[in-house]
Amino acid sequence: MKVAVTGAAGFVGTNLINQLVADGHDVVAIDRVSPAHAIDHAQVTWLSADIFDQPALESAFDGVDTVYHLVAMITLKQKDELAWRVNTEGVASTARAALAAGVRRFVHCSSIHSFDQYTDNGVVVETSRRSEDPELPVYDRSKWAGEQELRKVIAEGLDAVICNPTGVYGPVDHGLSRINGMLRDAAQGKVPLFPEGTFDLVDVRDVALGLTLAAEHGVTGENYLLGGEQVRLFDAMRIVAKDCGRPRPIAALPLGVLKVFVPLIEPIGHRLGSDLVSKASIAALVAQPTVDITKARTVLGYQPRSSADTLSDLDAFLADSRQMGSARPKSGRRFTSVVPA
Repeated sequence: MKVAVTGAAGFVGTNLINQLVADGHDVVAIDRVSPAHAIDHAQVTWLSADIFDQPALESAFDGVDTVYHLVAMITLKQKDELAWRVNTEGVASTARAALAAGVRRFVHCSSIHSFDQYTDNGVVVETSRRSEDPELPVYDRSKWAGEQELRKVIAEGLDAVICNPTGVYGPVDHGLSRINGMLRDAAQGKVPLFPEGTFDLVDVRDVALGLTLAAEHGVTGENYLLGGEQVRLFDAMRIVAKDCGRPRPIAALPLGVLKVFVPLIEPIGHRLGSDLVSKASIAALVAQPTVDITKARTVLGYQPRSSADTLSDLDAFLADSRQMGSARPKSGRRFTSVVPA
């Protein structure tokens, strides 16, 4: 089967292509950049295209059965015009190109952040309150708005489903996401302190598989939460540091203490181009919702792996890809991709 992936050079895109190739599909990999670690495989054809160039996308989608739309701009900023446009208008443009090209199915990779994390009962399900509050970060609001744009195209006849991954981590990751970057630093013994807090983390390989399961079994117009396991980030950092024989984080900083300093630290980070320490990043840890993935398990047959397996594989991948300096897992474990990258 011929399928297309937008945002193919990214973190989720790389792992999705691995999965699709392993499943025997021919993949049209679409991105605006030429990744240094692009998957070089006979079943993968790379195309450069802009998601706002609808005619180019229609041409790229010619003869394609399924489109996986992964393009998104992740930010913790309160306002960002480009992020808003990419995450809303970009979804609409890509979806309309798919409809015009006669694509059979469209799978949109949204985010858990399109749901308001502060639920009444502390549990997020597919029917939970959405991210409409104007006080929420632009990423949260734009991901929900992007889903609304997609629903307009569904009403015009597009067969589409929506997946909402939680915090994505694990291998393969050549650019290092925020979470993977922090875990890499911990594995090198560079994180003596870290904020208290837990978050539902999901292995990127499980997200990739979940997207393909949604393409096969998902119901048109439905959302599916792709979660993994509730992980205390401080514990995860201690695990990877111990596995690599490096000093483990000493203490978890109470969130109440950290919130006092955020108003002072956030402006400095903003001037340095960083949003790691911000009201939004702390809010994500404070909310700590439980994500109920019963619907994905029941309808899609989705079964995520344990955090222990992900952390072990991540350590091995980072060491094998030389992203950890001299740090290496004590087990000597090696990481093998689904297909050569």
